[in-house]
Amino acid sequence: MDRRIYGLESEYGLICTPERRGGKALSIQNAVMYLFREIISGRMYPDVFLENGARFYQDIGCHPEYATPECDNVRELVTHDKAGERIIERLSVTAERKMRIDGFYGKISVFKNNTDTPGNTYGCHENYLMDRRVSFRQLASQLIPFFVTRQIFTGAGKAVRADRGRYVISQRAQHIREEISIATTTARGIINTRDEPHADREKYRRLHVIVGDSNMSEFATFLKVGTTAIVLRMIEDNFIRQRLALRNSVKAIWEISKDTRCIHKIELENGKRLSAVELQWQYFECAKQYFEQAESDPITEQVMKRWEYVLKHLARDPSSLDRELDWVIKKKLIETYVASRNLNWDSADVAMLDLQYHNIRREGEKKKTGLYYKLERKDQVERIVSDDQVDKAMHLPPETTRAKFRGRFVKLANERKILCGVNWSYIQLYEPYQKLFLSTDPMRPEYEEASRMIYSI
Repeated sequence: MDRRIYGLESEYGLICTPERRGGKALSIQNAVMYLFREIISGRMYPDVFLENGARFYQDIGCHPEYATPECDNVRELVTHDKAGERIIERLSVTAERKMRIDGFYGKISVFKNNTDTPGNTYGCHENYLMDRRVSFRQLASQLIPFFVTRQIFTGAGKAVRADRGRYVISQRAQHIREEISIATTTARGIINTRDEPHADREKYRRLHVIVGDSNMSEFATFLKVGTTAIVLRMIEDNFIRQRLALRNSVKAIWEISKDTRCIHKIELENGKRLSAVELQWQYFECAKQYFEQAESDPITEQVMKRWEYVLKHLARDPSSLDRELDWVIKKKLIETYVASRNLNWDSADVAMLDLQYHNIRREGEKKKTGLYYKLERKDQVERIVSDDQVDKAMHLPPETTRAKFRGRFVKLANERKILCGVNWSYIQLYEPYQKLFLSTDPMRPEYEEASRMIYSI
């Protein structure tokens, strides 16, 4: 597929703490309801599509979840992923104000990470529209080694207190239990078999990826999705000939996560032993050959350039990527903090620092601001998109996908108080209209017949 639909679903951790001694306690469930109060308009359950085409809802475990609108290029996806952070940040500020009116003086902190203090995990799920003609066996066999090893540039990093203060590359890796599985909350797999394309099922499948970490770094998100898209394109064109299957993929993903020097060798089925960096080089060189005969585009060229750059630095010195990769940026922060205060890595202060890196709050009191955004404000991390682009994406859907039509309709429905049902692939007008507009083509931004009907209301 030369043109592909992408989406990211990010589950956020939430903490609500009293700001006054003896203040009224507020449960997480009630805090989430305050978070959604501005936008759910009397609905019993928090689940709503937004004017930018995205979906915002409450997932299992009282996690607010933001699903980006359908995007057809990776840079736009990064923009809408960041727009989700900004929307939730704005809602949390509004929620705190409404809580105070009701007598609850609390602070809502929202974290874009993947684990909580008791050890539970929640996900960042990637979605890729794919050609259904590709056999699932081929897809899985060629993707598994890539997913196992790409954590060296996509991992969010974590200080593990229960393991003598060990620092690991990926938050999700230790929660993977199978090579292939349909589960997303128990026996999680490197390859997830869930397949709801929200498109023509005869033509497309949706690759639902649950193995990756949530990223604060725009650079890491861009590389995570961009490199995966390139590998998928090569698989669809039956271009990958290398035998890269691993002897034990689940064991390998755990071991790689524990090796912050990125030198640990994992065993392939053919008996070879390669490091994660070396195996990623195999995919990169394959992609380089592929684009000698396949058409590229400016964004793909940017992905290739950054992929090569990162692999070169990981091979020499991973710590040199302290502007680009989340796990390296955070590790450097913790190392500096520990050294300046003579702390142990398994201390509570380190755990709090680890968590605050993922705090999405950019503005307000100093203590409320997330550590990643403090670095961004000082120009100490690499950007992919601008603040102006993110601000626009909070309100405007992508122009070239189905999200454009959905976003325009949601805006109209909100303005005119139209009773309706909205989903990824349909818009249903309730009485007296009783019309259902179904679209199985997510790459089509306009629907003339539906537009005429809707805008005649």
